[in-house]
Amino acid sequence: MNQSIASPYLIAFIAGALAVFGFAPFDFFLLPVLALAVLFWLWSRAGRPLQAAGLGFAFGMGLFIFGIGWIYVALHEYGHMHPVLAALALALFAAVNAALPALAGYLQARCRVPPGVHILLLMPALWTVAEWMRGFLFTGFPWLSVGYSQVPHSPLAGYAPLLGVYGVSLMLAMSAGLLSFIVHRAVPFRTEWEQRKESRLRILMAALLVLIWVVGAALGFIEWTQPRGEPLKVSLLQGNIAQDEKFEEGKLIGTLETYRRLAENSNARLIVMPETALPLLRDNVPENYQAILRDHVRRNGGDILIGAFEKEHGNYYNSVYSLGSSETQHYRKNHLVPFGEFIPLRSVLGWLINEVLQIPMGDLASGGAAQAPLNVAGQKVAVNICYEDAFGEEIIRALPDATLLVNVTNDAWYGESHATMQHNQLSQMRALETGRMMLRATNTGVTSVIGVDGRVQAMLPQHEEGVLTAQVQGYTGSTPYVRWGNAAMLVLIVMMLLAAWRLQRKKFPRPLAGEG
Repeated sequence: MNQSIASPYLIAFIAGALAVFGFAPFDFFLLPVLALAVLFWLWSRAGRPLQAAGLGFAFGMGLFIFGIGWIYVALHEYGHMHPVLAALALALFAAVNAALPALAGYLQARCRVPPGVHILLLMPALWTVAEWMRGFLFTGFPWLSVGYSQVPHSPLAGYAPLLGVYGVSLMLAMSAGLLSFIVHRAVPFRTEWEQRKESRLRILMAALLVLIWVVGAALGFIEWTQPRGEPLKVSLLQGNIAQDEKFEEGKLIGTLETYRRLAENSNARLIVMPETALPLLRDNVPENYQAILRDHVRRNGGDILIGAFEKEHGNYYNSVYSLGSSETQHYRKNHLVPFGEFIPLRSVLGWLINEVLQIPMGDLASGGAAQAPLNVAGQKVAVNICYEDAFGEEIIRALPDATLLVNVTNDAWYGESHATMQHNQLSQMRALETGRMMLRATNTGVTSVIGVDGRVQAMLPQHEEGVLTAQVQGYTGSTPYVRWGNAAMLVLIVMMLLAAWRLQRKKFPRPLAGEG
């Protein structure tokens, strides 16, 4: 008896864990479709709403424990948290994120509609709503939204410029629902006519599944934006400074020398340093050092973007500022990391940064949402710092004005885990959504150049010092996602939920476990 009760939860947990292999660096993009199809099938067989919630929670725990296990590295290896506490923090964080799939499971089970409506409308819509909510609740953590797994090789990636990452998630979830309906539907037939009707219905659902993927592939051939100006030579610097050495006073001169040497070896018009490449306040960066960089890029006829901290009116900012042929400008990080860059409920939780975690500059101020692109090297560059590239609805604020996207980050916090490739995949999605090239300059990797099709055009080896030099192109124009944001995706979901609600009003009985 206990085994029969436990087995669906174990299956859900394993399905969630296997879905991780759909994301970078593994890129088996069909696995999340199959994993969600399994979850939807389990939901359709759940006898009670609480059981469906438990299945959603188990799936989420599998997905997040295995998908973001690299958080343990940041907390223990570099935050110096006790291993047990770090493991508990990871489990708690996974549980918080898994609560939303649990809520989706509970809500779909509460609705009394035909089994097919559950699996084809309610489940995909509520799953996507749960992902969308995860992107903004408690400042947001959209990592591992299933839409990212489709970038760049899946036909479903074609929906990204139209509907954004959550629209891709919706198409994936609808595919999972259709697949589950086709493969697992098992209803006893009383007559031969019912059997023929069921067969025709399966064929119709299979055709709809193929149509979703064919349309996605066709959308991928549309050029939503147009090149602007001549190609630009850029150099992205990767200093490979170990995280446990980055803020050591004795290592500072070596860090400055590394980035000076890398910059002076480049003749590119635009040179980009990683996030806080210079681990100093901007005012404390030696003037002669800045003069060397400024004079060098002026000889190149361009500019350099430098990652450093800034202080103004008593506030500290994680910033990128420019030197060179253009006037000096800066971008200050807007979307801060809770506990890593600011302290929520400071009066209650301030001790966590001060006594448990050892995170330098752990209480920063936000630079604000309304920051214009930087006019450098003949382009309008929209800079985003660290995991700001996880929020497509924020990236598009600088568009259509911006012609290039630049992400600067320091993923050395996560060691040699798969966090870096997952992070690069977020930037690939942003390039697809916006129709802009994305340039990523990172401390230890992944430093890359990403085309408007979301594909990586060039990449440096990780955990090695290097300079990635490439010809890039600015773009102008707007994709539908730039114009609409998440609105189009939300309209589709509302339509699906309204259709399910209208059918619910017909007072269909809830199917018994195993009926569909």
